[in-house]
Amino acid sequence: MLKHMLVGLSRVANSIAIAANAAGTLMVLVLVAILNVDVIARGVFHAPIKGTYEIVQFSVVMIVFLQLADVVRVDRLTRSDGFLNVLHARHPRLTANTRRIINAVSAIFMGLIAYIMFPEFLHMWNTQDYFGVPGLFTLPWWPVKLVIALGTALSCLLFVIKVITAQDRPQLIRAPEHDEPKL
Repeated sequence: MLKHMLVGLSRVANSIAIAANAAGTLMVLVLVAILNVDVIARGVFHAPIKGTYEIVQFSVVMIVFLQLADVVRVDRLTRSDGFLNVLHARHPRLTANTRRIINAVSAIFMGLIAYIMFPEFLHMWNTQDYFGVPGLFTLPWWPVKLVIALGTALSCLLFVIKVITAQDRPQLIRAPEHDEPKL
């Protein structure tokens, strides 16, 4: 019963991570379009788009946290696995346990970030604080805070699933057993 619940939770979390990654990718495309239009507007019409700087700041943070959970899901979070890859050949159980510890610590950090950011989101939602230049271009803070809180919470959940299921396996690149012909 617990295994079925964990599998279902994992499927839902993975699906949400994939969807958030797709949303982050769409934001990248929109950001590229905005920057290109701004460059053309500056060069041809000597009239830049108002708020481009604020949009870039807003978008970059959102893109990172929209795509974070999917990066965790596919084990592509930046970290040094060189030592663990060498250790795996001689001590696979120790390596697996070390990976679980790393995932547990990562889950704790992601959970702490989510825990800190959710009240900030609520505060920004209630106060409707914004960033930018009043009268020129402003954006509310709450969407950024919400994406950070949800992205780190989902990443925390994925790390916890990795700890429980021990599904994090090293992807070793193996050298060929014999010399390959040189071209």
